[in-house]
Amino acid sequence: MNYNNKKFRVVQNTENGETSEETIFKYQQKGTILTCEYKGGQIVKGHLIGLVDEDGNIEMRYHQVNLKGELMTGTCSSKPELTSNGKIRLYENWQWTSVDKTSGESILEEV
Repeated sequence: MNYNNKKFRVVQNTENGETSEETIFKYQQKGTILTCEYKGGQIVKGHLIGLVDEDGNIEMRYHQVNLKGELMTGTCSSKPELTSNGKIRLYENWQWTSVDKTSGESILEEV
């Protein structure tokens, strides 16, 4: 699976997450290295970097600045699924490495 030049939007997130339907992720991939810039909703600017395995699973680290001016960081594991219309849906398990260190789950869909 290749994520290069794909855009994703959050369709579901747990309450302690900061991303929302207004957050757009723009993925770039070269080989197994994935990078992304994202913004929207509570996120002023965010970046992630990750590694993609042969099944399209992603192990990543992220950092972002929110509307409160806070720098937030975390880790995330993402598992892809192809939908009936050929788009990618990502099931994510994440954990903050800043502030309260809580965890959560989110679902992203290709736009």
